[in-house]
Amino acid sequence: MKPRLRAMFCDHLSIMRGKYLPGSKIGDDGTRFCLSVFGTHYDRDLLDAPGARVKQGLPDMELIWRGDEVRQGWEKSTQVVLGDLYDDTGAPLSLCPRGALKRAVADWQALGLTPKVGIELEAFALQADEQGRLMPYDAPGGVVYGTGPFADPLRFNDRIWEMADDLGFSLDMITSEFDTPQFEYTLTFDDAVKAVDDIVLFRLMAREIALEYGIVLTFLPKPIAEAGGSGMHVNFSFTDAQGGNALASGPVGGPDHLNDLARGCLAGLVHHHKGLAGLVAPTAGSYLRLQPGALSGYWQNWGGDHRNVTTRVSGEGGAKARLEHRMADASANPYTAVAAVLQAARLGVAGGLTLPPIETGDGFDRTDARHGTATDLKGALDDLQADQDLTDAVGPELVANHLYMKRKEVTKTRDLEGDALRDFYVYFV
Repeated sequence: MKPRLRAMFCDHLSIMRGKYLPGSKIGDDGTRFCLSVFGTHYDRDLLDAPGARVKQGLPDMELIWRGDEVRQGWEKSTQVVLGDLYDDTGAPLSLCPRGALKRAVADWQALGLTPKVGIELEAFALQADEQGRLMPYDAPGGVVYGTGPFADPLRFNDRIWEMADDLGFSLDMITSEFDTPQFEYTLTFDDAVKAVDDIVLFRLMAREIALEYGIVLTFLPKPIAEAGGSGMHVNFSFTDAQGGNALASGPVGGPDHLNDLARGCLAGLVHHHKGLAGLVAPTAGSYLRLQPGALSGYWQNWGGDHRNVTTRVSGEGGAKARLEHRMADASANPYTAVAAVLQAARLGVAGGLTLPPIETGDGFDRTDARHGTATDLKGALDDLQADQDLTDAVGPELVANHLYMKRKEVTKTRDLEGDALRDFYVYFV
């Protein structure tokens, strides 16, 4: 096979869209897609969503990339690239999630700081039984922090690791998570856009490699009703003009050593907690995961080395100082989710918001926080619409499209539960 290019973008529903193109496109180039993909739902229902221009002729948008963004793919003779979306006037597309993240980065850079991001992904492995029904992958010896063949008898994760090495992804870890068959994948810190590009491509690669083994690897927040949830934890810090970690107040980290930047970020994340949920936990199943005592980011709080708070302050200081936001799940578009977290944090700094006291409860039997996220997607979308500052920061047009599509999703999933709800999403996320 001659060399070819797989040009892709991650859409509003976190679905990867793309084209295979000839090798002549490898370099600075672009290709066109129908803009009205932003009005297309999981079930292929075409909706007149804000900005999608479904009833204005379904015009083109253009995906444009730089040659230095092209990288080796995992398919034979195929390179891959992620680009930015532009409308038919040549202006950046306001609905583009990658564009929203780039705006968030630029907003922080205007303050003299560059965001660094590290993402932790959790996923469940499913496989079809003789009737074609998706069932949990048979890993009877799997335990939390499990490794080896008892946790992964088919060893599909070995192949994912090998391919990640071949492609230049910097893996920090693969391990079994709390429930079986659940796995965690962590990539190292990098500049925000590079880190999210990597996690988007890694997630797709991992799903496609697992499928070769008969495994449907799903990053849905709650695909198995009797098991726990899967999150997408967003760890972040900032480099200053001298290249130092701006969140660090010294060699020791933790809540007793917060500087003003860290306190402002935490205040913003607490203040915008309810609005954030509509963007970072954007599917019906997200609210099966976001529950009190589920270590999921439900409560409007923050803490130290405490997995039952929403924003966790690392005990590491110096170059490793960071904050970990634990509400998101990977049914969210990772660009939008990280943009929303960074913007909420920035609003806390820019607005001089007051940081409430640290959470002192255990999160199971006692919690200081009195408010959590909404109990369902409908309520979370109402909270997002009410948060005008967050909407303006992330992008009003993007949020308007998101609210429209997700409210349609509330209707589409209203009567679904259990496996039926999971199967509405499972082959996409």
